Amino acid sequence: VSVLGCPDPVVHEIAYQYGKNVGLAFQLIDDVLDFTSCSDRMGKPTSADLKLGLATGPVLFACQQFPEMNAMIMRRFSSPGDVDRARQYVLQSDGVQQTTYLAQRYCREAVREISKLRPSPERDALIQLSEIVLTRDK
Repeated sequence: VSVLGCPDPVVHEIAYQYGKNVGLAFQLIDDVLDFTSCSDRMGKPTSADLKLGLATGPVLFACQQFPEMNAMIMRRFSSPGDVDRARQYVLQSDGVQQTTYLAQRYCREAVREISKLRPSPERDALIQLSEIVLTRDK
């Protein structure tokens, strides 16, 4: 939208940085919700990423406290019991909290970038969107 609506490359870069940071935060919160939300609320089964063999933020942070997860990651959680065991390790660790904190940092950076633009209702809406990303529950 910035490319179509504004000829200024500085605005394009601000918009790019905002979008990149909000997108990263959105994905990190999605990774957190895979461990903290119920299936009905999410519209998809929880631990779906583990079942797909994916090591997301909460898993990687949990590895710092539970190095035995490295073997599970390398085999993509394919052995019987891996998914349940990995889920328990994540919930016992501070992986969810660290991932949430990282998402907050990305949103702060997004707000810092978009705040470089002149005040407007559109800019305020983008700032509000970054807050919604952090507080969503599905």
